[in-house]
Amino acid sequence: MDGRDLVRSIRVVGSVGAFQGLRAVRAAWRRRRADATALPPRGAERARVPGRVLEVEPAAGGGVVRFGRSELRIMVTVNGAVFWGWDGAGPEPSYALAGRCPEPDLRAVLEPDKDGGWRVVAERVTVVVSRHGAVEVRTPGGVTLRRDLPPRWWEPVGGGPARWMQRSEVAADARFFGLGGRSSGPRLREGTYRLWNTDPGGSFAPGDDPLYITMPVQMVVSDAATHLVFHDSSWDGTVSLREGEEGAGSGHDRPGMSELRMDGGPLRCWVMVGTPARVLLAWASLTGAPALPPAWALGHHHARWGFGSEQEVRRIVAGYQERGLPLDAVHLDIDHYDEHQVFTVDHERFPKLPVLAEELRRDGIRLVSIVDPAVSAEEGDVVYDGGTAEDAFVRDASGRVVHGVAWPGEAVFPDFTHARVREWWGGLYAERLAQGFSGFWHDMNEPTSFTAFGEKTLPRSARHSLEGRGGDHQEAHNVYGLCMARAGYEGLLELAPHERPFLFSRSGWAGLQRYGGTWSGDVATGWPGLRASLSLVLGLSLCGVPYSGPDIGGFDGSPSPELYLRWFQLGAYLPLFRTHAGLRGGRREPWEFGPEVLEHARVALEERRRLLPYLMTLAHLARRTGAPYVRPLWWNAPEDRALRDCEDAFLLGDCLLVAPVLDPGTDRRAVQLPRGRWYDAVSEQVYEGPAQVLVDAPLSRIPVLVRAGAVLPVRGSDGGLELEAWAPAQSRTGGGLVVPDAGDGWDEPELERYVTRWQGPGLVVELEGEGGPSEPPCPVRVRGLGEAGAQT
Repeated sequence: MDGRDLVRSIRVVGSVGAFQGLRAVRAAWRRRRADATALPPRGAERARVPGRVLEVEPAAGGGVVRFGRSELRIMVTVNGAVFWGWDGAGPEPSYALAGRCPEPDLRAVLEPDKDGGWRVVAERVTVVVSRHGAVEVRTPGGVTLRRDLPPRWWEPVGGGPARWMQRSEVAADARFFGLGGRSSGPRLREGTYRLWNTDPGGSFAPGDDPLYITMPVQMVVSDAATHLVFHDSSWDGTVSLREGEEGAGSGHDRPGMSELRMDGGPLRCWVMVGTPARVLLAWASLTGAPALPPAWALGHHHARWGFGSEQEVRRIVAGYQERGLPLDAVHLDIDHYDEHQVFTVDHERFPKLPVLAEELRRDGIRLVSIVDPAVSAEEGDVVYDGGTAEDAFVRDASGRVVHGVAWPGEAVFPDFTHARVREWWGGLYAERLAQGFSGFWHDMNEPTSFTAFGEKTLPRSARHSLEGRGGDHQEAHNVYGLCMARAGYEGLLELAPHERPFLFSRSGWAGLQRYGGTWSGDVATGWPGLRASLSLVLGLSLCGVPYSGPDIGGFDGSPSPELYLRWFQLGAYLPLFRTHAGLRGGRREPWEFGPEVLEHARVALEERRRLLPYLMTLAHLARRTGAPYVRPLWWNAPEDRALRDCEDAFLLGDCLLVAPVLDPGTDRRAVQLPRGRWYDAVSEQVYEGPAQVLVDAPLSRIPVLVRAGAVLPVRGSDGGLELEAWAPAQSRTGGGLVVPDAGDGWDEPELERYVTRWQGPGLVVELEGEGGPSEPPCPVRVRGLGEAGAQT
């Protein structure tokens, strides 16, 4: 034990208490011994590159190119995505894919290229393979978007998983986005990013890396086109990025660079090319459509670690009701458990939880329960005894159940990479439903095990089923939270088949959107934490996870009234709108910050309630097309470089541009506008883009602009659906989409398409249909007419 480990151990004992701290020290040593025994040092390694091309074998959608020391399989699929895998790697098995791999595009053919190389030409992309194994992705017009240099492997002489490295060049003007939830974004600057889901062990701020959800998913945006690249390996790794430089060195461009290094797993890759919308449509068809939340999940949620009792929950709810503030859900943290044991209730503090849940539901408020994966390793605990009987828990290399330390103390962890274990765990949610809970948030599922030093997770040598293939935690770690989310989602489908499950998870991996969403985790209270909140939501959106949001006000401290309000105003326009704080954090109820903040928060809450039909439409569109609710400003114009570099505003769907206030003392701010006419949503002042404009940002609201011609479904004053139509520029047309939703079932409502057009001096709003245009079935309110006085 070196001096640094000793210092860390003393700190842990002091911070969490002697008993729990000593457990964490023992757990750290157990973990170190287990890995030292089962994972010996790698020793000598042999480096390998593909070598020269020897032969090819055409196949459906592409074929196999054989080199002297490896082979490359290429396939273009019917959805336009391109797959390639080295050393015989195929697209399956994969935790990212939804179902089976898409069928190959039979029109794509492997054919000779110049200088001894080969190419596959498809409708949307051309893939060129050099004779030494470089792979280029080109647009149909021949512009190179990405050039992967020949990969390199390092294989242990005594056997074991090979490390590998893939270096790629992109256009000099390209910008990088994605890699899961990153706090220093959404645009990823030069630097190295780790691919290992990690509990940072406290509140995080911009620049802290890695965090809870990492994904080897990059969206690369350049003048020529956008492309998404996904390296399908769940092992630990790093991505190093370097932005390009135009006109560097004697007038030549220096390309951007991405270098991926993985500790193991297959070297296989998916690439999708096109507009951002087309790219995420292909991604959703590959990895699964985003889960559709129930309508109430798009309302306002209030949470806190430390409610402590039914009386406190009732007090908080009464506070909202007495002040006439909308509230849709209350979340209970681990303090409602009996001794922190999952799937239990402390009946002294919550003696009639089902009664409380039913009373809240009658008032339109749902209860949401936290669920942790760690199970108390104590005989008599129902979950532990049931899991032991099912042989559900992760074991070590010698066959013993792995023990860690979590909130209940000594704990064991289900192996969610086994179908039988997922089915058993999913059935446990029956207890939660019987208590009256309507939704669930998964926490601590990186997975986290408290240790005094070293990694706060399971030993890397711990064994997992991995769907019967067998393997260790090096491969299973990053997909652990994803598989837990699958277990919960599929269990809820079985237990409550007529309701859409509501589930969001702190950790996950590519494909998480199939089972729900996520949240920021323990973001630090402060203005930097507010900025990081937006970065996380935008970055996750571009990785195909559209439903997310931060802890409003930050997790740990007491925000100033101004910071709380600005965070609250931002949250009102994000998919998950939730106030939350840790046990030692300050209050998060709007009335705790004074009467002025309360009234401004009321405006934000009422605007959120008014926009619920629009948000529900965006949820349906995300499920059908993969398009996220929250989009970067460059979504419809990725060639606009000024928009590509804008990180402090976003589009909510196609209709709204939200420019949050991210700095203290701000009452005006600059907004970079995409092309077209935009209206201030309150004053109806007109702005013309593309341009940078100064807009008012009083404490009472953040700037929100509406695209001219937009038709938004909103909630009318009577609670019914209303259309808000914004006038297009003269001689122009506009429109919008509406998906009416009943709220919770599985009915697939028809998409309604509305158009706006000028007819003489008046503006006409019509519903398009097979039989021609017709009158809208709901009231229409026209805005943006200005002094023209035009009539509808």
